[in-house]
Amino acid sequence: MAQIHHFDHGWITPTVSYVLSVLGSMLGLTCAVRFRSAAGRGERIWWLVLGSVSIGGTAIWSMHFVAMMGFAVVGTPIRYDVGLTVASAILAVFAVGVGLAIALLGQGARNVRIVAGGVVAGLGVAGMHYTGMAAMKLNGEVTYGMTRVGLSIGIAVVAAAVALWLAVTVRRPLVIFAAALVMGVAVNGMHFTGMTAMSVDTRPADGQLPGATASGMLVPIGLAVVFGIIGLAYALMSAPTEEDRAASAYLAQRREEAAARMPQQTGPSATMGGSGLRSSSWTYRDRSSR
Repeated sequence: MAQIHHFDHGWITPTVSYVLSVLGSMLGLTCAVRFRSAAGRGERIWWLVLGSVSIGGTAIWSMHFVAMMGFAVVGTPIRYDVGLTVASAILAVFAVGVGLAIALLGQGARNVRIVAGGVVAGLGVAGMHYTGMAAMKLNGEVTYGMTRVGLSIGIAVVAAAVALWLAVTVRRPLVIFAAALVMGVAVNGMHFTGMTAMSVDTRPADGQLPGATASGMLVPIGLAVVFGIIGLAYALMSAPTEEDRAASAYLAQRREEAAARMPQQTGPSATMGGSGLRSSSWTYRDRSSR
């Protein structure tokens, strides 16, 4: 069996992957808070999509890709199938979106919806991980230990259920930050547990490996992640919060009350003003006639 390095660049890749998972979790949980305070169905779907991209795309898939930057097998180069890599990203976003929809939009008891959504999202996240691993091409045969594979899938389901429970319950920024830290640990734990299940038996190279290198995909994927995070942050900052809506409703109510009082205040004064003018004109005529 070949020697495998999961931290080929030291602690840089696991640190960056953890930061990405925490950041994506924070954005996703904030989107869930906006979902619960949304006014209409269209706005709810909008926040559901953004939450799916935040958690599935940033917190889970981009974390997986960055962590794979530190993965190396002694005796063979590694290439990646671009199509399968893209498919793994789509699978992560879709699975999290379905899980969020079940937990936030489904019918029935809340805990049942959270568990059902967690199972769907967790299995989808595990599918994303092993689809991403299937995209890896090297000179050798890859095998997996089924015990650790099952453990990684269990961690994925539990982590997804916890994430959905947090998406349904948390509101305060400090609680969201603490929850994102926990979600980051769970996401990274699932990834590296699945990676330890992997073994490689290398063989002599029989030609150039097809696919792209991890460093070759770093720039386009990095730009997509950066602009995605900026776009999500802008959407959250520009959209009105629940407090903004309450303040707008309060001001609108005060304007309506002021408008309703205006005719009652100006009517008598206008009449008095008019009678005052008429009385003064009569007084002037009486004085002139004298």
